[in-house]
Amino acid sequence: MNGNMIIKNAAELVTCSGFAAKKGPEMADLKIIKNGAVLIKNGIIAAVGGSRDIEKQLKQDSIDQSDFDIIDARGKSVLPGFVDSHTHLVFGGYRAEEFSWRLRGDSYMQIMQRGGGIANTVEATRQASAQELLQAGIKRLNSMLSFGVTTVEGKSGYGLNCETEIKQLDVMARLDQVHYLDVVPTFLGAHAVPPDYKGKQDAFIDFMISDVLPRVIEQQLAEFCDVFCEKDVFSIDQSRRLLMRAKELGLKLKLHADEIVQLGGAERAAELGAVSADHLLQASDRGIKDMAGGGVVATLLPATAFSLKEPYANARKMIDADCAVALATDFNPGSCFTESIPLVVALATLYMNMSTEEAISALTINGAAALDRADQIGSIDAGKKGDVIVLEFPSYAYIPYHLAVNTVEKVIKQGNLVFDKEKGGIIHC
Repeated sequence: MNGNMIIKNAAELVTCSGFAAKKGPEMADLKIIKNGAVLIKNGIIAAVGGSRDIEKQLKQDSIDQSDFDIIDARGKSVLPGFVDSHTHLVFGGYRAEEFSWRLRGDSYMQIMQRGGGIANTVEATRQASAQELLQAGIKRLNSMLSFGVTTVEGKSGYGLNCETEIKQLDVMARLDQVHYLDVVPTFLGAHAVPPDYKGKQDAFIDFMISDVLPRVIEQQLAEFCDVFCEKDVFSIDQSRRLLMRAKELGLKLKLHADEIVQLGGAERAAELGAVSADHLLQASDRGIKDMAGGGVVATLLPATAFSLKEPYANARKMIDADCAVALATDFNPGSCFTESIPLVVALATLYMNMSTEEAISALTINGAAALDRADQIGSIDAGKKGDVIVLEFPSYAYIPYHLAVNTVEKVIKQGNLVFDKEKGGIIHC
């Protein structure tokens, strides 16, 4: 695997070209090249254009094509690798019984209040060894890869103590080393209130700031800091206090905002200069305006609303207000146990009034922007990582059309073929 590849004769090359988040009407412009081709050298995209133009360039530059793996994408659509910018992929245990409870009418908050929800996973994650978490993480990343995901964000938050939060983040660092996918780590120590701090949220935030955050910084285990800012979890002021300290220490910010009640999380995300605000089912008009003005990526998680039978975030209003909207799975063991990109696209297009083009932008360039990586991934542009997917079909329109079914045939990661449905799946080096 040398990272040298030529993809040619693509029925359509969906470049999603750009080096920053796409806002408003920009999200509908996928910048498609018919009969397109991509030249990748040493893992980096070197040239993008029509197949004839790329062939001419190869001859002019006297490039020996025998040094390259070649994919003939005739009759196929080629896109940037998907970026899943919000997941909780490292955890112990499962919570299948809670799905049954929700079916009988129990709410997410009701389950949390009687010791289920996040607290359940915390106990299982504390008990799991790092090796067990690593093996489970590899299996989950393999599945994500098969859906065309080439970069994924992972959050801690199932420890709620120093030891396990560090263990989760350390496992993510190891996953980033051993797996094809790039894993972007987020510290979410303030994900819930543990039983020993019940009614003492301020003290728990103090603990996170004084004891856990310094360890995360010292060991360079996270790129972002996130907080579950929600009624009966962490208030606006508590969230601000932790996030401001994290920012002072060099972490970039995310925020679980306005998921269950309209608390003002979207407004605070803009105020603090967060890279993204996530969930946003209850975001106010003012919050949407502030996010648009502050350049905060609105990361929407429709599979979670679907699983919880909650109203969807107002993607249409956000896009029309010139917000940059991203989509992600929110893969987690409780409220959204799915890594299915096709499901996310189906929900976004059918129930959130997003066009197919907007959904594709939301999962590529805007997903990259939600991880502060729009200059490196998320589009097929010269100078970016050679992260590319090939569909079984001639058009990206088949992604929502083939309803909730995976249409990804091949995945190229930094110029190397790492998944091929025709060859049985993941290609091990």
